Order: sequence, then structure tokens, then C-alpha cells
Amino acid sequence: MTAIRTGLSALLLLGSWAAVGAGPAAASVPAAEPKLSTGLLTAMQRDLGLDADEATVRLAAEKTATAVEGKARRAAGAAFGGSWFDADTGRLTVALTDAGKARAVRATGADTALVRHSVRQLDSVKREIDALKAPAGVASWHVDPKANRVVVNVVAAERDDNDVRSFLDRARDAGPITVRETAQAPVPFAAGTVGGDPYYTGNVRCSIGFSVHGGFVTAGHCGRAGAAVRGWDGTHIGTFQGSSFPGDDYAWVSVGSGWWTVPVVLGWGTVPDQLVRGSAEAPIGASVCRSGSTTRWHCGNVLAKNETVNYSQGAVHQMTKTSVCAEPGDSGGSFISGDQAQGVTSGGWGNCSGGGQTWHQPVNEILGRYGLRLHTA
Repeated sequence: MTAIRTGLSALLLLGSWAAVGAGPAAASVPAAEPKLSTGLLTAMQRDLGLDADEATVRLAAEKTATAVEGKARRAAGAAFGGSWFDADTGRLTVALTDAGKARAVRATGADTALVRHSVRQLDSVKREIDALKAPAGVASWHVDPKANRVVVNVVAAERDDNDVRSFLDRARDAGPITVRETAQAPVPFAAGTVGGDPYYTGNVRCSIGFSVHGGFVTAGHCGRAGAAVRGWDGTHIGTFQGSSFPGDDYAWVSVGSGWWTVPVVLGWGTVPDQLVRGSAEAPIGASVCRSGSTTRWHCGNVLAKNETVNYSQGAVHQMTKTSVCAEPGDSGGSFISGDQAQGVTSGGWGNCSGGGQTWHQPVNEILGRYGLRLHTA
């Protein structure tokens, strides 16, 4: 613990000096490319089966794809059918309903694929499905740009349940869907009080997400507005200022009583602590890593965006699905791609021994909802 917190202090000083030196006069000076953490590369090798060189090349390609995505979407206009990162080619692919837009989109640095449905049409189908009451055997649903359909995930053992069949019939009436099976239903990753470096509210343990100016963001199912929060040492940190669950799964906690915020994600001694430099959203297919107080540091890929997850407590919307594992107590923890904040851990299925899937609530949505500003290095 001491080593971790000493490292945090050093990172805090580094972040503070960087902030003091930054200003309009320095805006035109290009920043040095941050050196890749050896711990991040090690985690990607372990969880994604890459060697160090492959991980380095992939991170660079994903950074380029993230920068290209916005330009490509603007070039596609109403013909935009979604996009995804292709790990084999190292490039972003943009789906188009109009072949006449291909040249303009390719000029941004993206590849193209011709599809039938625009993302606007598929989002409309998903909204109709969102309005349905889903039975427990339906795990989640999202727009899949590569399949060019809305994918509905059902628990394999519940596929033939009458309520599940009825839901799927109504979903098909809404528009083009594909049904896929998943091993288990997702659950929020909260936990009772155990040791580690968490925060606590009542007898629930969760994990800090990202520092914002004045506090930190985390998962909404971890506590309601007004609930007091204790730190890893049992002392008072602050109070939940806003919280939403279900429907959403996000919250923010004010920080005081001698606590302070730092623009880092904990490596827990497994990898070096990671500086947070922004919140550019990684595309589908990109690698992403997660830090939490139970299972520490793990990596995987972004599988889907804007997915509706059907927890037993109610549906949660606009979630990002990943192949990263997690376990109870990891809730609220950080999802980060490179040095860019992605979201806070919500829930999933499986564990870090046998594998599974985990969803996060995108951090930019949380910042916008509460008018918060991400604390960056």
C-alpha cells in the first residue's frame, strides 16, 4: 500500500507541474509522446495474447483509429452505418449505406463497407426494443455495426422460455435483429465489505472510477445521493452528490476531509499507475483495460457500444460491452484505453479465473450529466 501511495504522490506532483506550465502561450508546442507503460504492455500480453511489439503496434493503431472516427462519421453523413476497429488490419472500418460516400470517408484514413441499414435506422429499432419489458432470460441488446443489425443476447439455458420467445417476437417486429446466446445473465459487480483499497458506503464495497475536479465518478448502484463514503482506511471521504440506477449506472462523489483527487488509474502494484490524459472514446474492436479493487488490472476488447443491459434491478442503457473480466467489488472502477478514460465498471458475468464479459458506463456521459470536468495530467 505504501509503495502504491508513494507512487500516487509522485504522479500528483507530475500532474500539478504539468498543469502549471500549460497555458495559451504553450498551446502550439506539441506534447512529447507519452512512453508506454511496461505494465500495460504486460497486461495486454497476458489478456490479449500479444507480444510486446504487437501490443505497441496495436496501441498506436487504435490511437489513430480513435482520431479518425469522428472525421469519418462527419464525411459519411446520413449514410453512416457505424464503425469498428479491425485488429487484423490495424484500421478503422466505417459502414456506409451509400457507396457514393466511400471516397470521402476513405480520404479520412478509414476503410469502408457497404451495408443496408444506417446507424440512425438501427438506433431507432433499438429504442423500440428498449421500450419493451425484458424477461430475466434476455441479457442485453445493442446495435452491431459489423452485422448491421440489432443483436439481442439471451441466456442459453433460457432460449426456449416462453417469455423470452415472446420478447424476441416483439423485437423482430421492430426491425432487423440477430439473436445470440450468452452463458450467464449479467449482475452488478458490488460486494460486501472486504479488505483491499476500496471505498465503502454502508456495508457495500466498490471501486473509484476517475477523478474529476471536486471528487470522483463511479457506479450508481454503489450508493444513493446523500450516502456517506469512507476510504480504504475507514476515514470519511465525502458524499454521493448524484446517483442514477437503474436506467443509468453512474454517480459522483464529492471529496474532502483531507482527501484529494489525482489524474491516475491504480495499477495495484501489478502495473505502474496510469496517468489519465483525456476521455477520447475508443472504437469497437479496440483494446481496453480495467482497474478494480477486487481483481486489480485486466485487459480485453471493446465488443459493443450503446448496449441495453437487463439486470434484475432493471434495464441500464447506453452501456459499452467488453471482454474484460471483473468480479464483485470491482464496480465503479476505471476502464481506460491507453491514457484515455473510457468509463466506470457496472456489471457483467463470469470472473477472472474462467473469463466473462463486463459492461461500463461511458465516462463522457457521466461528465455531461453532472457538469463535471475530468481531472487530467
